[in-house]
Amino acid sequence: MAFAVLFLLFLSVPFSSAKLNPDYYNATCPDFAKIVRDQVFTKQSVVPATAAGVLRLFFHDCITDGCDASIFISSNAYTPHAERDADLNLSLSGDAFDLVIKIKNLLELTCPGVVSCSDIIAQATRDLIKMVGGPYFPVRLGRKDSLNSDASKVPASLPTPTMTMDDIINKFAARKFTVREMVALTGAHTIGFTHCKEFANRIFNFSPTSQVDPTLHPKFAEGLRHVCWNYTKDPSMSAFNDPRSPSKFDNAYFGNVLKGLGLLRSDYLLGADPRTRPIVEEYAKNEQAFFRDSTIVVNSILFLDIQYTRI
Repeated sequence: MAFAVLFLLFLSVPFSSAKLNPDYYNATCPDFAKIVRDQVFTKQSVVPATAAGVLRLFFHDCITDGCDASIFISSNAYTPHAERDADLNLSLSGDAFDLVIKIKNLLELTCPGVVSCSDIIAQATRDLIKMVGGPYFPVRLGRKDSLNSDASKVPASLPTPTMTMDDIINKFAARKFTVREMVALTGAHTIGFTHCKEFANRIFNFSPTSQVDPTLHPKFAEGLRHVCWNYTKDPSMSAFNDPRSPSKFDNAYFGNVLKGLGLLRSDYLLGADPRTRPIVEEYAKNEQAFFRDSTIVVNSILFLDIQYTRI
């Protein structure tokens, strides 16, 4: 079923995207896949949070202005306000950036001037998802990196935890994602963690009548208060997005949402809104349905504002 859907996806994308293919570097950089795979394995083995960090980096890069590695451009005299310095990107994983840069440096020694950072991010993301238990999918390669990066585009592209479900749905709809694709994409919360400041309003002084958000499971809220007790003085304090299997890419996140174990307000809304709850319930019961749809949505992301002429 998954392969059939992916084939239909291939037929639905613009003809120009056919220039991309999984074998793009076979002749020009035959060790590309091995170098990426080896570095991914080493980094993830040492730093288990790498998978979540790279997945988030991939999404933040692609959703803003297409998968063009523009998030790697630092602010300078020619680019005074680059994407990387936008407020919503300041918490991106340093380990994720380091992994991509290390892979790029190794590839420059092997096949200089051939492989783009945007392709490295895409390939590394796929390898990491698979490494932590998620689905495998082919990555079509051949993107070029951007020379432009604009921080002002970031707020318009990324959702935030305080948004209403209407806001979130509209945000993704503007990028041509359906509600189902948006729910599948949110399933990325199955791995990784979130800093306490992003959900502190749910567990401290929530309202005049309740210290915590009553939609949270009471024991979960108690645990979060213990974990985040000093978050105002220690901004590094954080909690796992998925308290049941935080290091495994699976469907546990959706079951958590339905049980009041969603960390963010947006997680709760996903299980409460009548437009999204049936999809959450389906994914909670059927991991393969989630894997199938998450594969489709990742492939869709890879074709956002696709570029070939940039260098």
